[in-house]
Amino acid sequence: MTATSRPDARRNASPYLYGQEAGAVARVLESGQYGHTAVTEEFERRVAGFLGVPDAVAVASGTAALHCALLAAKVGPGDEVIVPSMTFCATAQAILAVGATPRFVDIDPTTLCVNDRLVMEAVSGATAAVIPVLFGGRAVDLAPVRDELAERSITVIEDAAHAFGSRNGMRRVGATGALTCFSFGPIKNLTCGQGGVVVPRAPEEADTIRQVRLLGVAQSQSERANATTYHVDTFGLRYQLSGINAAIGLAQLDHFGTTEHARRRLWHAYRKALATLDGVILVDVDADHSVPHLCQVRVPHRDQVFADLRARDVGVGVHYPPNHLQPAFATWHRPLPATEQAAAEILSLPFHQHLTETDIDLVVSALAQALEASGGA
Repeated sequence: MTATSRPDARRNASPYLYGQEAGAVARVLESGQYGHTAVTEEFERRVAGFLGVPDAVAVASGTAALHCALLAAKVGPGDEVIVPSMTFCATAQAILAVGATPRFVDIDPTTLCVNDRLVMEAVSGATAAVIPVLFGGRAVDLAPVRDELAERSITVIEDAAHAFGSRNGMRRVGATGALTCFSFGPIKNLTCGQGGVVVPRAPEEADTIRQVRLLGVAQSQSERANATTYHVDTFGLRYQLSGINAAIGLAQLDHFGTTEHARRRLWHAYRKALATLDGVILVDVDADHSVPHLCQVRVPHRDQVFADLRARDVGVGVHYPPNHLQPAFATWHRPLPATEQAAAEILSLPFHQHLTETDIDLVVSALAQALEASGGA
């Protein structure tokens, strides 16, 4: 890879717009209504319809979605939440935001996700929730232990930030019975610019999340407009999704079938190209059922390979440094050997819809050269 190569391979991730997003935003701006509007509510209905669920509650970010979900599940001080360390720090920060304690668990080295055995080994009398992270877009199936968790009043809250559109069996993630949180940040499979959604399990949870996202105010915006007062009944935050962001999401939803197909095609192109390299393990995201968010490999001498590829203008990244090794979460450190081994080896290759198969060949060729230079191939 050289400075004259196509620029798309120099970015690890990049938003992909279809051309209608700017017009959708312009219409919201022309309306003079920029906050939580009818456009936001339309986005909620469209997401719910896409997923095949009764309701979806839009919020300001994926982190806000996790925070609201934990509050709706009544998780708080004195509670433990089982969560993999291999996730973005937002997952752990949401746990701290409700005053609970993260109980970091190890991962399956093949999928980089937790499984039912790892979860049940970590359950204690203080466990109030489990947050499986659907890493790279792969669905996590906790069905074998879901009934046992329910009997212990332990809530499953899916961190599906990577997994919008993915399937668990025949159903989309979000429609399998868990309290599910999506992120619609800039580089997600579907973007709102910034935003998130919680899929509640019951109307009571939906009501709680809607109230929390509006500073604890019980009345809707339209109800407040026709009254002289309002009631603040509970703790809340400014977590609404603006109509501007929702308009971007609605335009993206119109083309999600194209997104789904394109991301699977690119992942399979990587799998084919990487098959020629010795010493490289492609992390399996179950691409036939997921909408892949990442394309990751495990390589020897990762740090050296990373530096070499960056010097070649290849936009590699690392997702993620484990949380149990972060200073902010040092109190809850425990040995997690599979996580720590993966953290030393994982490398995220450029993965976004601007890439072509020619770009992928360039990336894999540069990876082969970097591996050879490191002595790892």
